[in-house]
Amino acid sequence: MTGSNLGPDWYRLPDGTAFRRAARVVVFDPAGRVLLARGHDADQPERSWYFTIGGGIEPGESPREAAARELTEESGLVVDPAMLVGPVLTREAEFDFFAETVRQDEVFFLAHVDTGLTITTHGWTAVERGFMDEVAWWDPEDLAGVTVEIFPAELPDLLRRWRAGWDGTVLALGLQHEGVAIDGSSTPPVDGDGQVRR
Repeated sequence: MTGSNLGPDWYRLPDGTAFRRAARVVVFDPAGRVLLARGHDADQPERSWYFTIGGGIEPGESPREAAARELTEESGLVVDPAMLVGPVLTREAEFDFFAETVRQDEVFFLAHVDTGLTITTHGWTAVERGFMDEVAWWDPEDLAGVTVEIFPAELPDLLRRWRAGWDGTVLALGLQHEGVAIDGSSTPPVDGDGQVRR
């Protein structure tokens, strides 16, 4: 059973929850800036958030291939899937999307691209156009001052770590709900070496 208006890459778990597997890519330019998308809640337009580029893994597609494809669709940037670094992070996310709580199991990769490349949103799907507002470069330090949510919540700390390179550690953030751990506590902070503090 598909996820109805959510898109063809969603299906229903036995309990009725819409679910998909997804791949995301954290993109850095030579200046160390990161490419982030900003979206809004279609049912609460005043609520917005920043998140990494990515989306659902299509049938027959590897997570790496999906991450590269989503990068092209959402930003116009083209990378060879083989050039993606990682996976560097996994997480299971529960969040509100189109008036229901959905579940998405995510794997993250890193990419480094040349400066001066043109960002375009011409490849956005109808679903993406319904909730995505922009794609823009950010200095990781500037993210500390934003007043809207960032997903995952640990991203600002992780960006500072990954900007210097990847040490081969695959971080697992576990199950998170709208930036809050599923047990109701704040999401665990990441310490200086990029490990999640419990």
